[in-house]
Parts: sequence; C-alpha cells; structure tokens
Amino acid sequence: MRHVNDTLNKLLPQIFLGALLFNPLSLAVAVESQRPPLQCQKPIYLTLDTGHMGMAPLIADVLRKHQVPATFFGAHEKTQEGDGSLGQHWSAWWKARASEGHDFASHTYDHAYWRSDIDSRTFKIRPSSGEQKDQNLIWSAENYCANLKKASQRLEAMTGRASLPLFRAPGGKTSPALLKAASQCGYTHVGWAPAGFLGDELSSQTHSNAALLKTALKSIKTGDILMAHLGIWSRQDPWAPAVLEPLIVGLKDKGFCFASLRQHPQYSKLLAAVP
Repeated sequence: MRHVNDTLNKLLPQIFLGALLFNPLSLAVAVESQRPPLQCQKPIYLTLDTGHMGMAPLIADVLRKHQVPATFFGAHEKTQEGDGSLGQHWSAWWKARASEGHDFASHTYDHAYWRSDIDSRTFKIRPSSGEQKDQNLIWSAENYCANLKKASQRLEAMTGRASLPLFRAPGGKTSPALLKAASQCGYTHVGWAPAGFLGDELSSQTHSNAALLKTALKSIKTGDILMAHLGIWSRQDPWAPAVLEPLIVGLKDKGFCFASLRQHPQYSKLLAAVP
C-alpha cells in the first residue's frame, strides 16, 4: 500500500500539469497571469518641486501608500531645519525616494529665477537661495548651465541614481533663448498643465484646500503634468495634509492612473537610455 501511495505522489504533479496543458480554460488563465499589466489609458504625471521640505515626510508616505510615481525637481532651498533641501540633513530622505523608484531632475541649484534676456546667451537672473540670494545678477548661458548641473550632480550623489536630463525653471519662467541655452547643455524643460497647477503656493485665505481639491478633481485631464511642492513658506494652511491623498484617491476613482515622466510621449524617447 505504501508503494502505491509513493507512486501516486510522484505522478500527481505530472497529472496536474497534463490537466493544465489540455484544459483550455486553465491554460488561458496561466497565460493571462504572465502578461504585463494593461497600459494606462488615462495617464497623468505628478511632479514635485522642493521648498521648505516640511511636507516631505508626509508626501513620501502618501506616495508610497498609493504606489504613485513622481519626479522630484530639486533646488537647494532654505528649509525649516535651517539646512538646504539638498543638504546633508535630507540626504537619507532623497536616497529612500530613489529606492522606491522615483525620478529626480534639476530645479537649478540656487532656485534661480529668469527675469529677462539681455541677448541670446545672457540673462538677468535672481536667485532665491544661496550666497547670492535676492540679488539681481547677469548670468551667461554657461553660468545657467553650471547651476542646472550642480543640482543634478547633488541629486545623483545623494540618491545614487542618474538625474534625468530635464529641468524646471523656478516659477516656470523661461524664454526661448533660455530654453535653447539649456538644451545646448543637455537639458529639456518641463512645465505643467494649467489644471495641473495644484495651487499649494496660493494664499489659503483666498484659496481654501477644499476649493483647490474640488477644482483639481474637476479640471485635470488625461496627459496633464501636475505640480506641487514639498513645502511652501507663504501658505498658512498647508496643502498636502488636506489635499494630496484625497486628490490621488479621487483621480484614481475617475479612471486616471499615475505614470512616470519616462512614459510621457514628449519625453519618453529622450529618457529611454537613462538608467
């Protein structure tokens, strides 16, 4: 009897495999389980700029909870701790975001606002961070590119991951000449959709969190790039604790899915070779 049981135990896996191979329904299920997920049909793209970093831990928790990929645009801005947002205090936070698969790009190291063109390769610039904070400066195209690269290199040093060849000009302020100068040193600008401006910079006295959430849920469209910050000094009623999670849940309920800028049709070819 023991011999019979041993023989059956040896044959059972083969019998099961045979049934799977010759059962069309089982075979279909097995094949389906090996297919990659269906491509997102209503993609939107979340981007986050630095700031005072007070909301950074909460934002990271929400993104992780809801499995939302983001692209972080980093500048070395003043933080609530007194260190800069690309300083040593935040190094572990940035590295953790890299381990979760997020991407990183330059926001200029000194959060340097373009003010106007002097000529095709010279610009009036006003940094809001760094040693020349709030000074009206004249930068060459080479100066601007060096500031872009400084942020990228710092992000790479902290995260151990290649920074994307993208940048976001502070305030989204650019000119055709500035964009051309940046492109010549390897950077492509990323703005945001009108509905993608999530309003965390606006006064909470005139734009309540409830109103900002309602507007975003109503207005965001497929393909939009969304933009918010890791902390804004001027807003008294912080945006992220009240809006970010219900916004993500609400958008997913409407059939939207969050995708990486690596999948954005405007940037996918450019970013295909970036590890």
